[in-house]
Amino acid sequence: MNDAAAGDARLLGPEEGAGFWQPVPANGHVRTLFSDTTVRSDARFAMGTQTVAPGCFIREHTHDRNEEIIYVVSGRGHLRLDGEERAIEPGSAVFIGRDRRHGFVASGREPLTFVWYFMPGGLDAFFAAIGRPRTPGEPAPEPFPRPENVAEIERRTVFGWTDPDYRKEG
Repeated sequence: MNDAAAGDARLLGPEEGAGFWQPVPANGHVRTLFSDTTVRSDARFAMGTQTVAPGCFIREHTHDRNEEIIYVVSGRGHLRLDGEERAIEPGSAVFIGRDRRHGFVASGREPLTFVWYFMPGGLDAFFAAIGRPRTPGEPAPEPFPRPENVAEIERRTVFGWTDPDYRKEG
């Protein structure tokens, strides 16, 4: 086997990967597992998990240069995709192409947790820029606001359009 041609291989344990508490309106937390900045990859990508607190939501938005795959691991809620609502539950999977308006609501009694896979990457940089570092096992902080420059962070990372009124549920 030629070591120069071999790609990366990496295993993360349940508490490994960069974690970030997320601001309102999602609350909850993100765990960044892999990206083209943490492993050698031929393709640009980012992958991780997001947990949205019960009753909270990810405001509607688009990604003008990226595609996204979501796989629901636990909890219940709904997906808003191009103005239509669809129930999501463990085992639900969705592919979201460029410039498709979407958002998520954790409408159940439990947190909504899903795996996200983002191509060509960059979502991990957004989460790090707006969140606060999280140590596994620590209690959730009180809800905290988004940074004042969130619109600039969104523009320079992976967002096209975002709902400017995040105080409402989509």
